[in-house]
Amino acid sequence: MEIYLVFVDAVRNSNKFWSAKVSGSNLTVEWGRVGYCSQKKVHHLSSYGQAVSKYHSLVAQKKMKGYQASHPQIDSTRSVSEITRAINLLNILRPYVANRNFDDKYLQTLNEYLKIIPTPLGMQIDPSRVYQSAADVDHQRELLNSLLPSQALPNNKMSRPRVPPRGGTLINPWTKPKYI
Repeated sequence: MEIYLVFVDAVRNSNKFWSAKVSGSNLTVEWGRVGYCSQKKVHHLSSYGQAVSKYHSLVAQKKMKGYQASHPQIDSTRSVSEITRAINLLNILRPYVANRNFDDKYLQTLNEYLKIIPTPLGMQIDPSRVYQSAADVDHQRELLNSLLPSQALPNNKMSRPRVPPRGGTLINPWTKPKYI
């Protein structure tokens, strides 16, 4: 039993993750800023049931603070609907980036995107620099398109440029493709 949660608010410079995993009677919790060294704590409990109970309690606390379920990385194991949602959000972001219009709608859309695709953004988030050009948005969209089966491609006039080798995993979707 495990979970990965993120909390993103680009305006308030927040880009955090929190994860928890139950293994036997231990609950391991890890947290930090996305893309940076994390902190870790192992709770040694007397039974699996106690570990699960503490897990559910901590998850509920984080969700009450605004954390949302996500994944530590995106690869071809993610659901088509999540990848498609991320691509659709990039389609919304693209004209804002192209026109250098970083208004509230841009920030709201960027936050939604970052909840699906956790991205290291540095210690001081500058929403106007997350994507510096429309070409950056297009590159990210191409990477996400490469994770979709060909019949699931959204109608965004982008082709599937790269596909991981059979069984391969895209290890860092926001840089040039590297496969393992």
